[in-house]
Amino acid sequence: MLDTNLLRTTLDDTAKKLDTRGFSLEKKYFEKLINERGLIRTETQNLEETRNKISRKIGQLSMAGDKSGQEEAQSLKSKMKGVHKELSEIKVKLDITEHELQEFLEQIPNLPHSTVPVENENKEVRKWEIKKISTPLNFPIKDHVSIGEDLGLLDFSTATKISGARFSLMIGGLARLHRALGQFMLDTHTQEHGYTETYVPYLVNSDSLYGTGQLPKFEEDLFKIDQKKNESVENKHKEGSQEENFYLIPTGEVSLINSARNEIFSLDSLPVKLTALTPCFRSEAGSYGKDTRGLIRQHQFEKVELVQLVNPNKSYEALEQLVGHAEKILQKLELPYRVVLLSSKDMGFAAAKTYDIEVWLPAQNTYREISSCSNCESFQARRMKARFRNESGKTELLHTLNGSGLAVGRCLVAILENYQNSDGSISIPEVLRPYMGGITQLSAKK
Repeated sequence: MLDTNLLRTTLDDTAKKLDTRGFSLEKKYFEKLINERGLIRTETQNLEETRNKISRKIGQLSMAGDKSGQEEAQSLKSKMKGVHKELSEIKVKLDITEHELQEFLEQIPNLPHSTVPVENENKEVRKWEIKKISTPLNFPIKDHVSIGEDLGLLDFSTATKISGARFSLMIGGLARLHRALGQFMLDTHTQEHGYTETYVPYLVNSDSLYGTGQLPKFEEDLFKIDQKKNESVENKHKEGSQEENFYLIPTGEVSLINSARNEIFSLDSLPVKLTALTPCFRSEAGSYGKDTRGLIRQHQFEKVELVQLVNPNKSYEALEQLVGHAEKILQKLELPYRVVLLSSKDMGFAAAKTYDIEVWLPAQNTYREISSCSNCESFQARRMKARFRNESGKTELLHTLNGSGLAVGRCLVAILENYQNSDGSISIPEVLRPYMGGITQLSAKK
């Protein structure tokens, strides 16, 4: 969430920056809410001063003890009732205005960093290629679906029977390779990059999704679980009895980032670097007709998430580091990829700057996203009240960063297509062989 004072003092400049994101800021409505809130606060302050003056006067008259004073005190008490009534009414007006302002702010995306390309001009930053893989294969190339099905290791029809479209069933060596990828990524990030492995909840409450920015704007993209608390008949109508909403996590970022919600970190504890391998659940609302074949766009998939909580002075240094950590996985797997700096219109809602890492898929003859690494600056921290004590001992909002390190299913797709052989088998990347019990190839089931 953006700082209200920033909006108020730099409204025109902020609106121009948001325009590059395709977001039109309703400046007049914002100014109306700010002015209304200011007037109500002034009126509230005046009424509180009147109430305090009357209260002091009543006290003085009561101490005097004379009859005329008692009569005046009684008159002032009647007046005090009127002031209390006005304060109660104006508090309702203030709550309504504050709520409208909050709803307004919740819809505004983060401001793009000054280095972000504007509108649709994504910028390729670098490529990384492996000659033995990135050169054209000298036999008919198959996509990952045909490869997996021909080997008898990938079954979409059974998955559809079990759950519906956009689910997959992996069998035997392919399921093991999928598991090996996740373990390899976690080992790399914890042993070489300094992250702490974390096991997190896969069900989260609405406060957590609000903190990272998925709610309220993107609820349609989530899988929601409505769960009523178990209540006995006698407790059914007691205060606190309510329906509790839970959501399946769309990414491990939600659980990891929210570990900092309402916390204050010491300066010397930063940066906090966390990683987790979790399933991710997405409704893919509005994506029908896109990537319906195969493992690219699923309702359920696994991903290794990287999160850093950092001092604002070091967050852009941390972003470059985080991107490098994700890249290292692809380098170790010897998969060709490129890094792209996203334009202002392509970034996620909470991001100030984002790099996408795209892996080469020979069957599609193109690069496809396998990781998105973002600096959200204080946008999420302001929602979560995630803070640290700076050099002066004062509390300050953290900067939060997140990235995929990597999406396991898409990584599996890249291995199937880049490591395919003319006989239909798949070579196992050398770095994964210890996780596969020394197996060097996946071949057709006998």
